[in-house]
Amino acid sequence: MHTLTVNGTSHHVEVDDDTPLLWVIRDAIGLTGTKFGCGLAQCGACTVHVNGTALRSCSYPIAALPEGAEVTTIEGLGQPDTLHPVQQAWLDEQVPQCGYCQSGQLMAAAALLQRTPDPSDEDIRGLTNLCRCATYPRIRKALRRAAQLQA
Repeated sequence: MHTLTVNGTSHHVEVDDDTPLLWVIRDAIGLTGTKFGCGLAQCGACTVHVNGTALRSCSYPIAALPEGAEVTTIEGLGQPDTLHPVQQAWLDEQVPQCGYCQSGQLMAAAALLQRTPDPSDEDIRGLTNLCRCATYPRIRKALRRAAQLQA
């Protein structure tokens, strides 16, 4: 039995210790906004926040989750009536094309803006989430806009 807090709600799940956090979130808890991409922590589609730090949940075993950790998924990024600045900027700049990678992109961007409120182009290029549709110019533009929105 593992207990974890996801988006402010405590969950008790019965899964093996080596079960990746991604599958706990999707299958045991039922939040499907976090996507499975590669399963190797390479693409970033599975990015969530653990205690405010972006991590790739597809290869992060539930047993490695620190006690008392706060997990935030795409479903918990904004408030019901208010979008997070990155969500608003993504809409304003029409970033998504197919949309599959976008929850991971948004989570990585939000973590970047949390640690670096006014990111440089180099900071933004440091995000390694992959987008098969290659919307990188729109992603960079939206990140700059999100920085302005949260200022």
